[in-house]
Amino acid sequence: MSGHNKWSTIKRKKGAADAKRGKMFTKVIKEIIIAAKEGGGDPDLNPRLRLAIQNAKGVNMPKDNIERAIKKATGADSVNYLETSFEGYAPGGIAVFVECLTDNNNRTVASVRSTFNKYGGSLGTNGSLSFLFNRKGIFTIEAEGVNTEELELEMIDAGAENFELNDDTITITCAMEDFGNVSRKLGELGIEPEESGLRRIPNDTKELDLESGKKVMKFIDALEDDDDVQNVYHNLLITDELAEALDQ
Repeated sequence: MSGHNKWSTIKRKKGAADAKRGKMFTKVIKEIIIAAKEGGGDPDLNPRLRLAIQNAKGVNMPKDNIERAIKKATGADSVNYLETSFEGYAPGGIAVFVECLTDNNNRTVASVRSTFNKYGGSLGTNGSLSFLFNRKGIFTIEAEGVNTEELELEMIDAGAENFELNDDTITITCAMEDFGNVSRKLGELGIEPEESGLRRIPNDTKELDLESGKKVMKFIDALEDDDDVQNVYHNLLITDELAEALDQ
C-alpha cells in the first residue's frame, strides 16, 4: 500500500526499552487490571481485556501472570487505577504526549513534572497538543510465514490505511474507527499481532541535529522509565543517524 507510515519513523525499533522486561510486564499488568475492572474478567465479552491479554502474550508474559492479574482486578482487594495524561514540549520544541495509569495521582503529577523540569521540558495544559496528534490503530505482526500480498489485500478491505514490511515485521495502520474491523479480520485469518492498540501519531515530524535529538530521547527514556507511565508519544523525526547513535 502506498503512503508513509509515520509510526515507523517515530517509534524506535524494539530493543533497549523492551529489554526492560520487568517494566514491560508492569505496564501490561496495569492494562489487564483496568480492562478487567471496567468490563469484567471474561475476554470473550470484554474487547479491551482481550486486547490487553493479546499484548501481554506479545511480550511473552506467562499465562499464570495474566490469570493472576485478572483475578486481582476482579477481587475484593483490587487496586483502582486512574487514567491520566500530560502534554508539553521537550527541548527543541518537540511535542510530547504522556499517557499514565496510576493508583496515586499526586505522585504521578509530581514525578512527571520533575522529569520535564530536569530535562528542560515544559508542561502544557491538557488539550494543548491535541491538534498535533491523530489516534490511529497500530498492529505489529511477525512477517515469517505470512503471504504479505494476500494479507495486504485483506487489510485494505478491512480499512487499513498503511501496510508496511520492515525486515521481519509487518506494521498495519488504520483509522481509529476501523480498529475493530482490522482486529476482527486478523482474528478470522488466525493471525495474532505481537502488539496492537490505539496510538497517537503526529501529523508532522520535526528534525533536530544529532546532539539535540539525543537529548530529547534521553528525556523520552526517562519518562518511559516511570512505572506510572504507559506510553510516550512525540513528533521527533528519528533519522537513520539518530537511530544508529541511540543503538550504540
